[in-house]
Amino acid sequence: MKTISRAITLTLSAGIFVAMSASNAFAGCGEIPKGPFEFAEHAVEARPLVEAATEKPADDSPITASIVGMWKIQLISKGNTSHNPSIPDGALIDFGFTQWHSDGTEIQNSAGVPGGGFCLGTFVRTGFLGFELNHFPIAFDPSTGKIANFINLREQVTLSPDGTYYTGTFTENIYDPTGKQVDHLVGTISANRITVDSSFPSALPN
Repeated sequence: MKTISRAITLTLSAGIFVAMSASNAFAGCGEIPKGPFEFAEHAVEARPLVEAATEKPADDSPITASIVGMWKIQLISKGNTSHNPSIPDGALIDFGFTQWHSDGTEIQNSAGVPGGGFCLGTFVRTGFLGFELNHFPIAFDPSTGKIANFINLREQVTLSPDGTYYTGTFTENIYDPTGKQVDHLVGTISANRITVDSSFPSALPN
């Protein structure tokens, strides 16, 4: 039980990073955040795009939108109120930048990792504007440098018809180094495209 508790603690601080508004920073390693929580930007909360994901326009007009590119992303808690510790709906789980590549691979820079953390994924198209991402972060114990957790993040997202944003849901399962699952999180995803004209302040939350 002590090992599992430590694994969950490390995951929350080094793998999923719930922000605390009191310091406007992420919880440090070895601490389980208890709030008050920083909440996601209301302006970019998930918008319904389910029909757009599977149905082409009735007039067969061309859609040139592509998931390929760079995005500002937010992972937002939804359905984790019974988690220990409880995470309120709307709380910011993680944020950062992600790039989707034309070869079906993806890379994300999570701002919650001290110094910035990179993790990798692969994706497939599931519909007209729908995509599924399978993503694998690794969390390390900062005191020893050893692996603390393996994480499997799965996303189901829908690209807007104009290609400027996407939204969806995520499921995150966390495993200890032996492969035993020790935690589970769910929520929504909101992402806005970064372009050559994007300014630095607009690429960060709040």
